[in-house]
Amino acid sequence: MTMRKLIKTVVGVAGAALMASCVVACNSSETPETAETADAFRVHAIYNENANAAAQVQEALAEAAREHKRVILDFGGNWCGDCQILDFYFHQQPNAGLLAANYVLVDIDAGHLDRNTDIADKYDVPLQRGVPALAVLDAEGHVIYSQTTGQFAAMGRVDPAQVTNFLEQWKGPAGG
Repeated sequence: MTMRKLIKTVVGVAGAALMASCVVACNSSETPETAETADAFRVHAIYNENANAAAQVQEALAEAAREHKRVILDFGGNWCGDCQILDFYFHQQPNAGLLAANYVLVDIDAGHLDRNTDIADKYDVPLQRGVPALAVLDAEGHVIYSQTTGQFAAMGRVDPAQVTNFLEQWKGPAGG
């Protein structure tokens, strides 16, 4: 069974907590990924529930301006298996390199779709469509793109290449 199929199955059946233990335990000879890749997937706290999200966005915008990058706002919750999968895909190659070179990533806690709703509204991210939900901003804070239809809310059915395509599409022109 491939790692992608395993993740899909576990998310659908048992949720994020079981997914982490199964992914680590199921590193068999049938899995084409290396043990290092399988061990890299861990359910963890992506979203700081105590963070001042507005301040995080402002810091990210300042960094993006200095480094000629765009900002990705990732709204989600630590309870969300699809958010865990997106985070995993973000931190695997080639996506990790695309993120580092072109974006400042801000993980914003949406609670159970009831936290930081003012920030989501400001950047045209309809949390009621599900999480993870992303917005891409330029360094001045203008919305370049917003996932208004919950495109990544079912990450278990999203091909990892779609994440790469998303990052490529919205990275902006070279040098800013």
